[in-house]
Amino acid sequence: MLIRKEHTDGGGILGIWKMDESHETLLQLLPRHTRSDAIEHIKEMRSERRVIEWLSIRVLLFTLLEKEKTILNREDGKPYLEDGSYHISISHTRNYAAIYLHKTRPTGIDIEVRSERIKKVAGKFIAEEEYIDPTQKTVHQLLHWSAKESMFKLMEESEIDFRHHLHIHPFTPSIKGIISSTETKTDLNRIFQIHYEVHPDYVLTWIDG
Repeated sequence: MLIRKEHTDGGGILGIWKMDESHETLLQLLPRHTRSDAIEHIKEMRSERRVIEWLSIRVLLFTLLEKEKTILNREDGKPYLEDGSYHISISHTRNYAAIYLHKTRPTGIDIEVRSERIKKVAGKFIAEEEYIDPTQKTVHQLLHWSAKESMFKLMEESEIDFRHHLHIHPFTPSIKGIISSTETKTDLNRIFQIHYEVHPDYVLTWIDG
């Protein structure tokens, strides 16, 4: 079910899909022309969850653009549109799928279901000098992870270490806002402004540039 479709201030198109349909229902939401190809493709998938994610992303893309588009993947797994009409970034988490599109700028998007499990792995991607609000620890850690995922997707660089190459500037989480960040993977040391939102079920971050 489409729960969000909007044009962002930066000229992008953002969409979120709640994955509450069966794969049979999702197939019916695809354009008839591409449905048979999709049926053949999902036959190779062993996981029903993976089938739902794959179909939801393609239904969401069609819903956002109202045109048939083919998503392909580079050798590193990152997605792109076959016709090159938009830059695309994709994310999915439990029950939700998200897409961010932009005609001229690389994009990154990430959606994460809120969970206490993030505390167990936070030390792997958050550096000691990065600030975490002790009163909002779980949400703040999730936002760090999500923001760095969005940066990673936009940068199109290999062998990025989230803890050592991606740096979140200090901020205190709110319902929504902008996170400043810097990358030290390249000689450019680019600074990014990442949009974020905190929802009851998930956090969302996105970036273009």
